[in-house]
Amino acid sequence: MRVNTKMRYGLRSMMEIAAAGEEGIFQKEIAKRQSISEKYLDTIIASLKTAGLIRNKSGKKSGYVLAKSPEQIRMLDIINAFQSGVCIIDCLEINSKCNRKQKCTAIKYWKELNNLIENYLASKTLKEMVAQLKIDLKTE
Repeated sequence: MRVNTKMRYGLRSMMEIAAAGEEGIFQKEIAKRQSISEKYLDTIIASLKTAGLIRNKSGKKSGYVLAKSPEQIRMLDIINAFQSGVCIIDCLEINSKCNRKQKCTAIKYWKELNNLIENYLASKTLKEMVAQLKIDLKTE
């Protein structure tokens, strides 16, 4: 699994939206603060909305707010908005056509590593990430 640009920008966008709270934040503001083109951010926002992680804030000055509380959103949820699950090597995919899969001496290691990564991502919430960000900003 390679963490691609959409995942990285998706996480940064989610942190901006979470930090904004119920007031919400405009897409243009996220783009400016995170140095992401607005056009590229359109696809990221669409994926986050489809995954049910964010929603449009209603009202005259609508922006984006979280669709769930930040303690309910895990890092794995954000990754899953852009790709289905964690899979660090191709042969772990469900429909993999690896000829060595049944006799691979390293498959157990790869499965364990994959599970560690997935469990780590599932254990971290957006609330924790934003709290850590605020702590880091205070120490600078």
